[in-house]
Amino acid sequence: MSGHAADRVVAMLEAVAGAPSPVQVRAWDGSQAGPRSAPLLIMNNRRAIRRLVRRPGELGIARAFVAGDLDLGGDLVETLTRLAEAGRRIGRRPQLTVGRRWTLLRQALLLGALGPMPPVPAEEVVLSGRKHSPARDRAAISHHYDVGNEFYRLLLGPTLVYSCAYWRRPDDPGYGLDDAQRDKLDLVCRKLGLRPGMRLLDVGGGWGSLALHAARTYDARVVMITLSGAQVETARRRVAEAGLQGRVEVRLQDWRDVDEAPFDAIASVGMAEHVGQEVFADYAAQLYRQLRPGGRLLNHQIARGPGPTPTERTFIDAYVFPDGDLLPLATVVDALERAGFEVRDVQGLREHYTRTLRSWVGNLEAGWDDCVRLTSIGRARVWHLYLALSVLGFESGLLRIHQTLAVRPYDDGRSGIDPVRENWLSG
Repeated sequence: MSGHAADRVVAMLEAVAGAPSPVQVRAWDGSQAGPRSAPLLIMNNRRAIRRLVRRPGELGIARAFVAGDLDLGGDLVETLTRLAEAGRRIGRRPQLTVGRRWTLLRQALLLGALGPMPPVPAEEVVLSGRKHSPARDRAAISHHYDVGNEFYRLLLGPTLVYSCAYWRRPDDPGYGLDDAQRDKLDLVCRKLGLRPGMRLLDVGGGWGSLALHAARTYDARVVMITLSGAQVETARRRVAEAGLQGRVEVRLQDWRDVDEAPFDAIASVGMAEHVGQEVFADYAAQLYRQLRPGGRLLNHQIARGPGPTPTERTFIDAYVFPDGDLLPLATVVDALERAGFEVRDVQGLREHYTRTLRSWVGNLEAGWDDCVRLTSIGRARVWHLYLALSVLGFESGLLRIHQTLAVRPYDDGRSGIDPVRENWLSG
């Protein structure tokens, strides 16, 4: 074993894996070691080792990446994909034998990796107060969305739609993200059966794109709510610029505080992930109460596969969506039905989201310098890692996304929905 830092890092990785290193390593002293064909792990300083030793696992890696102590060579999505494949080949981490423990400790000592824990990056959030109380939910939403409307415009493009697009013409080279997002907005409105004069509640309506489309294209009367002050500011400006003040009302309001005459339709697009498993049943019941009999709900929501709820804090919770939860589809449908809804249609959009996320990654990388200027280098690195991991999650099937159409039945049990699917939905 040479004294080069990369050789020592590789020895540590092999001690933990109990197998040849799945990566090649470039260290801060310029040395490089490991299989040349493997994904490249770039250790920019000793702090990266300290973070991984002191906090092994996902959160330690995330802190090192966000802080700039650790980088991945090449295309980030491709490198993460290859790392995931290498991890699957190794399988479950074996028990450390005495010999491997000694190797790990010795190399860590020689690398100076056992010093004090480096500071946690400023982009990591720890919320206080009762989980999913209105005040804590406002803080969670502010952490994610109140980072600058211009940043989101660069990331999302001019449609300002922050949810899975609907790629109706995926093979058309002239058809891009903006077209797919407009088609998604129209798909939602068609599923809801919007007609002139109908009242739509848009829960967690973001920067107002769905509300604007529903009012402009279907002549609906829309109440849009969000907990993000930055989103309210932009949505109200867009409504005024479109001359739709009489048809779209934008509110800074919690979903629990909506209490008025029933709506004809409700859209919950990319909102339910923020609600939380603990109160999701309450959310479903509240939406049911806000609908008239025969009214439709379109719930557009990311889901995880079935299984136990993760218990360890994740990168997503610490840096991206604090207090958010991804629920299995069965849990969502069960909550809606228990609230009184009849579920009429479920459409999986997983492949559509993979393409959407790749478009956002491209926008972020193309506008990198501006994104850093508008936020911070740490925030831009958070988003780069988050979007790349999301691509990997949806491509692998670990993450799914569904549009679930439900109706509040009439008292006599009628749904009011045409039983011939093609009559109310195309595409």
